[in-house]
Amino acid sequence: MSKPIVSLIFVVSLLGCCHTQMVCSFNDVLQSLNLTDLPGPDVRPVKDWRKPTVVYIDFYLYTVIDLDTSLQILTTLLWFNMVWTDEFISWNPDNFCEINRVRILGEILWKPDLYIYEMTDYNKDSSVKLYYSITSNGSISYSAPLRTVTSCNLHILKFPFDTQTCTLTFGSYIHSVEEIIMLPKANSSQIIQNAKEIFVSKGDWTLENITVETQILLTDQVNYSQVVYQITMKRAPIVYIINLIIPSCFLVFLDIASMFIPIASGERLSFKITVVLGFSVVLLILNDMIPNSDDIPFLGIFCCVCMAIMVFSTIISTATLYMYTLSETQEEVPLWVKTWIIKYLACALRFHFKSKDEDLVVEVTDYKNADFTKRTEKNIELRDRNKSSLKDVQSTLEVKLLKRLLVEVLKIHQQLVVHLCKDEAVSEWHIAVLIVERLILIVYFIIIIALFVIMISVWSN
Repeated sequence: MSKPIVSLIFVVSLLGCCHTQMVCSFNDVLQSLNLTDLPGPDVRPVKDWRKPTVVYIDFYLYTVIDLDTSLQILTTLLWFNMVWTDEFISWNPDNFCEINRVRILGEILWKPDLYIYEMTDYNKDSSVKLYYSITSNGSISYSAPLRTVTSCNLHILKFPFDTQTCTLTFGSYIHSVEEIIMLPKANSSQIIQNAKEIFVSKGDWTLENITVETQILLTDQVNYSQVVYQITMKRAPIVYIINLIIPSCFLVFLDIASMFIPIASGERLSFKITVVLGFSVVLLILNDMIPNSDDIPFLGIFCCVCMAIMVFSTIISTATLYMYTLSETQEEVPLWVKTWIIKYLACALRFHFKSKDEDLVVEVTDYKNADFTKRTEKNIELRDRNKSSLKDVQSTLEVKLLKRLLVEVLKIHQQLVVHLCKDEAVSEWHIAVLIVERLILIVYFIIIIALFVIMISVWSN
């Protein structure tokens, strides 16, 4: 073989190698697509305008950044993905060393006008570079981290054991369903499985479930395709149990225990006022922690009712203390107190006490007369005179001493009767106080037990 022919073969092989290296680059793929001649970002990439573009939506919930209970705003971090087809883009991977996918940067291709309907704020200062991933069959994938700030209606009846469901609705705000059809890329089971693998909890909320469904929104006689994700989260209640529930229960138990402090000691009223002040501090903490919503949390109802019962029991303790002091100023117990409290209310409450009716009706009017002693002495002297006239016996010194002794005994008897009546009046006031306190304690127990039963049933359901 001659040298010119060998040189020609070498040059041809060298050119072939260079041509092969150029074809195997991503730049050759992009040059072959001639992106500048493709429809711009404002034109939907279909060859027949009557054919809708199908857009597949998918996301991975990475974390719940915050759920502002006062503003009812949910802030999440998503790994978002959207896939559609550009009918003007395609190439044969065999001609480019099996290159099946390329990525381009920028906004040179059409992108669906995706909108989150619950969005309240957009992060326009994001420094993340956005790429389009293009496959050989014209499928375009748009992926980006997405920080969403959306509204979320809270239902806080079971607070702090509540479960909240927030909605993310993805859809177009320009193209109708005849132009764009939104579909989920994965079903609900796949979405929750993927989310639980990567979900990072900040301690406030735990992810329970994610469901997805498609729906059509009718607005101004125009149908829009939507993909709706419902994110179900459960609140971590340990902070609220330690800071609210346990202190509230302790203060309620202390207030119940204060009812067993003797009213005569005078310490019960000051103790109950201290408990009420402590419970008011718990209400201030509750006001800062409780979410703002149209619903009223049952924990707030429980605390308000407990506060009302504490104040009411303090008022009743003041009234019973006043009844106790009346025993020192009023010797007679009013008839209505004897009838309604000592008689009927004591019988209804099964309050048993020892009483003697004959002692309660002792009349001491004769003994209160000022000349009681003089009349007694005169009566004795008259009887003695009659006896002396009949028997003609003169009184001896011993008989006179006995007379004086009888007079002194009668005086002592008078004082004893008076003190007995006073003691019986004091005893009746004390019995009335004990009956009223038992009534309040029973009512207190019934209300607190009913509240606990209702609260536990609400939280457990």
